Amino acid sequence: MSSQIDHLYNETRHFAPPEGFADAGPAQALYESAADDREGFWADQAHDLLHWSKPFTRTLDWSNPPFAKWFDDGELNVAYNCLDRHVEAGNGERIALYWEGELGDERRITYAELTDEVKRAANVLQELGVEAGDRVAIYLPMIPEAVASMLAVARLGAIHSVIFGGFSADSLRSRIDDAGAKVVITADGGYRKGKVSPLKPAVDMALADRNGSGVQASVEHVLVVRRGENDVEWTEGRDVWWHEAVPAASADHEAQPFPAENPLFILYTSGTTGKPKGILHTSGGYLTQAAFTHRNVFDLRPETDVYWCTADVGWITGHSYVAYGPLANGATQVIYEGTPDTPHPGRWWEIIEKYGVTIFYTAPTAIRSFMKLGRAIPQKFDLSSLRVLGSVGEPINPEAWMWYREVIGANKTPIVDTWWQTETGAIMISALPAVTTTKPGSAQVPIPGITIDVVDDAGEHVGTGNGGLLVATEPWPSMLRGIWGDPDRYVETYWEKFADQGFYFAGDGARLDDDGDIWLLGRVDDVMNVSGHRLSTAEIESALVAHEATAEAAVVGASDETTGQAVVAFVIIKQSYLDKHSPDGLAQGLRAWVGEQIGPIARPRDVYIVAELPKTRSGKIMRRLLRDVAEGRDVGDTTTLADTMVMSVISAQVR
Repeated sequence: MSSQIDHLYNETRHFAPPEGFADAGPAQALYESAADDREGFWADQAHDLLHWSKPFTRTLDWSNPPFAKWFDDGELNVAYNCLDRHVEAGNGERIALYWEGELGDERRITYAELTDEVKRAANVLQELGVEAGDRVAIYLPMIPEAVASMLAVARLGAIHSVIFGGFSADSLRSRIDDAGAKVVITADGGYRKGKVSPLKPAVDMALADRNGSGVQASVEHVLVVRRGENDVEWTEGRDVWWHEAVPAASADHEAQPFPAENPLFILYTSGTTGKPKGILHTSGGYLTQAAFTHRNVFDLRPETDVYWCTADVGWITGHSYVAYGPLANGATQVIYEGTPDTPHPGRWWEIIEKYGVTIFYTAPTAIRSFMKLGRAIPQKFDLSSLRVLGSVGEPINPEAWMWYREVIGANKTPIVDTWWQTETGAIMISALPAVTTTKPGSAQVPIPGITIDVVDDAGEHVGTGNGGLLVATEPWPSMLRGIWGDPDRYVETYWEKFADQGFYFAGDGARLDDDGDIWLLGRVDDVMNVSGHRLSTAEIESALVAHEATAEAAVVGASDETTGQAVVAFVIIKQSYLDKHSPDGLAQGLRAWVGEQIGPIARPRDVYIVAELPKTRSGKIMRRLLRDVAEGRDVGDTTTLADTMVMSVISAQVR
């Protein structure tokens, strides 16, 4: 089957960098120096952005592809780079974390205080038997101890596996087993939507005999943060309270250097079936690219900016752009425990106003849910502190991009729409706000030092104006180093398709516009084949969201006797539209609208108006489940959904 993806939807708006925003010279120079000598460019970034206990002499070892080694004869300590060096440089009193609890409780933690906490936690973990190379599972809410735990593990040269707090006992068990974790760090519970969501009971269940598989064998201790104050069972000799052990531990802990290729973390990709896929990242290359992209994509000014990335540390965005990139750069950031609508739908905007947030990084799905509620809510708050807006997680529809710019960014704040993955470790494609003329919905250009192409099935460049498969053509510092315990699966999943060319295949479709800018078209698995035309779900969704009534849309291909596959759309309507109009006839109107915007071939066979879409806790729409509904099948596994009831409601509506 051809990998050519037909492009039918055009977006022509564009926005130059704001005047006086920043001097474009340094950013332009980054592209030029990276083009002149890519490896030399990354060596310079690693030298300039990080502290090396033993400087490296070798930048890249690609002698055994696809297993890369970056800066591998150098040594560093990741936690020292994120903490101690800032204190030693005289910035100990700078705020590292403004933490906001869902209940409105708050903590302001300086770099000196966070360093102290991490040193004590590292001493506790050492007392519990954790050594370099051991694995520690972290299952915590968004509280400061989550970041402190990650850094304490990294300080010891051990490997953390953060497991999102919404996962079940079975998901937890499979990840703990796969990594062979020695210690689990958890909390009694955390706040979510105004109630305590228990966490330790899930850990207790995960470590017990599950379905006849026996008691979990590798975990020796469970370190428990008290947050929810919910009742928990206690296993003497195994369980340890954080609030008893950590403050009592010594605050003296010297960070030892480790090789740049020392594993830093395993992160299991969500939505996988069968055996979890543990993506492995190492230290020096990962921290270099996380720090570089955080500094340059967001135009960071660490002395004055207040940065907020809304991601949970259970996802890669919370690793690279909460725990590591910002702290390596000495930034001040906000961390929020709860959901965007608790106790009221303006909570995020209230937090931006309260802390004077200047850089805001969130997901398109959140932006679209705010569109649904209407602009009246954010307009009640002073968002004038914002100077850069970011988007992450999936392609952002042009209309959501415009709403974000106009309503949240006061029609002047540049938007960086970032493309990257758990596997890439850090941002790969994005505008740089000082130099890029931005286009609503386009990820734009590879960052300096990254080489990306869009190719056909034979690995040939598709040329401007065409769609195909997104690939990375050269190794990059923050790339995954493998799948934990399964090198064959790593090669097969990411490198086999273009083995002859040595390309990394991301699994995403993309197109190059006439300027050569990159537009993501979603997962290749989500491309539909309608009467021989390969259509992107992302483009049809963008057309639907461009309609005045639509807040959010998800499109799938369903089997069709006549056309092979037919377009089926699930649409959420804006509250502001429903306040003034009846929804009668709207489904037919939306079908016609897509026909006008894109062409008759893309017109949905069915449009279902729904109240909600099935999303994972990280905000990704699970189109697989919608495909089940569209084709009249029983709905598959819903355990990773944020709200498992959503599919019952949608199924009832469709029937």
